[in-house]
Amino acid sequence: MEQRPRSFYVLAAIFVLFVLFLYGPTVTIGILSFQGPQGGLTFPMNGVSLHWFADLFEQQAVGDIWGAFRRSLALGLMVMVTTVVVSVMAGLAFRKRFAGSAVLFYLAITSLVIPSILISLGVGLIFQQLGLKVHWATSGFGSQLTWTLPFGLLIMFAVFNRFDRSYEEAARDQGASAWQTIQYVVLPIIAPSLIGVALFGFTLSYDEFARTLLTSGSYNTLPLEIFGMTTNVTTPVIYALGTLTTLFSLAIIGVFLATVWALGKRRARMGSDAGKGV
Repeated sequence: MEQRPRSFYVLAAIFVLFVLFLYGPTVTIGILSFQGPQGGLTFPMNGVSLHWFADLFEQQAVGDIWGAFRRSLALGLMVMVTTVVVSVMAGLAFRKRFAGSAVLFYLAITSLVIPSILISLGVGLIFQQLGLKVHWATSGFGSQLTWTLPFGLLIMFAVFNRFDRSYEEAARDQGASAWQTIQYVVLPIIAPSLIGVALFGFTLSYDEFARTLLTSGSYNTLPLEIFGMTTNVTTPVIYALGTLTTLFSLAIIGVFLATVWALGKRRARMGSDAGKGV
């Protein structure tokens, strides 16, 4: 057996340290959320219980946790749907060159390099100057789209750049209209990528803090609520909340991945059936 070079072990150690740095804080919070009723915010743990998880479902004096969760969930779904729809439409539009397409493309992704807090400040000021109410469902929604749309656009541009147009030509040869071609040919083929865009849109919105800070109005989203709790909560209930929100995020990712897997299995089965029919 060939002996591995010393550089392999050095790089492996660096990778392990990176993983610990990346996931260590989340694991630590998860462990501390199981503190006993008399437990604190640090080690050593004082007993093990589900006390702080149960405390989350009681009347809280620290803020509107579940209201903030519902707002973040609703906002995430709004952003997700909008991101998917606009990204697909833009991807279809940019398949053909048109005047100003390059400028429009760079304008669309410029918001990725602008500091998020400046986006939040700018959107909030625009709404105030126009006499519009600053609210999480309007100004907050718009500011978060400046974060999710560029990712959706980049994914869709990459997908359509390698899309085989012969499928569309075959559908048109069979008499399909432009809309039927998109509905029954294009969308089913790019469905896994659409799920990826949807996942980006939802998770980026659900976790977003900076772009919502000055655009949510009088009602906090969940990240803002958690940030507020860090200044006045001195019990592991904040860790329990962090653990639940992390598990919720992982569950959402799991649902999307399961959907992609199911689509892949369905496509493989349809291909197998078509092959048998031939």
